[in-house]
Amino acid sequence: MYRNYYVFGQTLIDKIVVMANLPNRFTFEFDGEENLHQLVSGQHGGIMLSAHLGNWEVAGHLFTRLNTRINIVMFDGEHERIKSYLAGVTGGRHVNVIVLKDDLSHIYAIHDALSKRELVCMHADRFLEGNKTMEMPFLGEAARFPMGPFLLAATFRVPVSFVFAFKETATHYHLYGTPPKTYPGAKQGGLEQAMGDFVQVMEEKVKQYPLQWFNYYDFWSKD
Repeated sequence: MYRNYYVFGQTLIDKIVVMANLPNRFTFEFDGEENLHQLVSGQHGGIMLSAHLGNWEVAGHLFTRLNTRINIVMFDGEHERIKSYLAGVTGGRHVNVIVLKDDLSHIYAIHDALSKRELVCMHADRFLEGNKTMEMPFLGEAARFPMGPFLLAATFRVPVSFVFAFKETATHYHLYGTPPKTYPGAKQGGLEQAMGDFVQVMEEKVKQYPLQWFNYYDFWSKD
């Protein structure tokens, strides 16, 4: 647990350094960057799904080299003072933020972004109480995953890639992007297919980088 918290602290500092464009010695290895360029070159935009694994902000910042607008979907849970501080340090985000709201206005914002052939990024491993979830086997036990991100993939039927960025040394990050895959509609099993593929890749990455899983809440289902 100590090592996990220690790496988490390092990634927080790295995040500020990279987003603020401060002088640094970071190096990056892109594993599957061609898959993300394939998303951009498509006719319908694309969805990038990730998890609370590694350092998403570092990956999101570097995705600007894809030469397209990046829309990050997130809960509006950050304290305003923290957001103001980050904006002052980094000069503002290099991406557009779509905030999840109860009035479902974020659905229209996501549809608008995809219609403009932009990329939409979101975490697919965390949910708020009241959200629709589905149980999936994860590391040997049933865990609840949010249905929303996968339902979007099955509804809009745009290519989906799973992306992650992990810290491998003090100054080196390894980024991953899986080959884009377009899923059928929810009634044709697209929801279950997308969720199954994501959970499989996420499980592989957790085993590969166990100290960089920063999901601090009761993840597995309980009777």
